[in-house]
Amino acid sequence: MTSGALARMIRSAAERRPDAELCDLCGAEVPPEHRHLLDTGAEAVLCACRPCSLLFVEAAASRGHYRLVPRRRVRLPPVDTQGLGVPVGLAFFVRHADETVTAHLPSPAGATRWEPDRAAWDEVVSGCPQLATLEADVEALLVNTAHSARHHWIAPVDDCFRMVALVRREWRGLSGGSRVWPAVEQFFAELTEQPG
Repeated sequence: MTSGALARMIRSAAERRPDAELCDLCGAEVPPEHRHLLDTGAEAVLCACRPCSLLFVEAAASRGHYRLVPRRRVRLPPVDTQGLGVPVGLAFFVRHADETVTAHLPSPAGATRWEPDRAAWDEVVSGCPQLATLEADVEALLVNTAHSARHHWIAPVDDCFRMVALVRREWRGLSGGSRVWPAVEQFFAELTEQPG
């Protein structure tokens, strides 16, 4: 590496804000509103700068290792999820390319997951045909029926994992304390519909 290239790298690092988010692929700083990729192998959501996210717009059809998370959000009418065996009112359900479905329950330790009965999922979809349009792995049915809430959304998985992080951050004691449920309600109040 030449001394000029090294100097440019040092200047570039010094100019970065210490609280700035970085692209998980190339290390470039990303703006607050940026796209995400799903690492299907690690089941992790990664931040992506604009150039890196554009690389995966074309690759989305190939269903590769990294999948661009869509921005679509659709408010749904109430969806009957009781047949899925959800023991709590806050959960999200992800359909995978192999047609299995995983349920994720936010908790103070992160998301607990299990695989609901496939016939029960098919029944939920027959009651809400919009769920048949879920993009495998990167979109979810996001549900909040806790504390008399009635929220049902098709949402990108990055929104779902943001909600999991919020529950982890705000949970206190055995029941969640006084902060977690108002924070969850605020999260859902701020969701807005977005076309695909």
